[in-house]
Amino acid sequence: MKALKKAKQLMDQLLLVISITLISIMVLVILYQIFTRTFLSFTPAWSEELARVLFVWISLFGIAYGFKEKLHISVGLLVKKFNEKTQNLIEFLTKLLIISFGVVLIYFGTEFMLLMNYSSLAGLGISSSYLYAAIPVAGIFITINGIELLFVKGLHQEFDEDALEG
Repeated sequence: MKALKKAKQLMDQLLLVISITLISIMVLVILYQIFTRTFLSFTPAWSEELARVLFVWISLFGIAYGFKEKLHISVGLLVKKFNEKTQNLIEFLTKLLIISFGVVLIYFGTEFMLLMNYSSLAGLGISSSYLYAAIPVAGIFITINGIELLFVKGLHQEFDEDALEG
């Protein structure tokens, strides 16, 4: 169990490091594009497309991280109106939906990535598969995080509104 926990922590750290790296690269590419357009009167063809590819990867990794940290919007006010047994059932079904969503992303994202292998990104001169590979990769992270949410009790403490008022 310790090895599994350590592997999960390593995966979480990897997701965070990759996301920060991609954001940094995207910012540098956009700054370079602004500099060349403003001061050198030309825009590199690859810069806009690379920024777009990085944005897709960052967005999908953000979704995966959001599921891990339970940062996505939920309707907690409505759920709290039910009894505890119903609340637990809704929580369980929500976690199953997260896992199902991740599996769908893996399956159909892989199919779409393979389909796009014969298409290329004109500005970068690479296969479109590199863009669409973000879908199954994010699906893997979402599925693993969903499984962790399902089986690890007390992973996230509920938001305590009373703590803010006092």
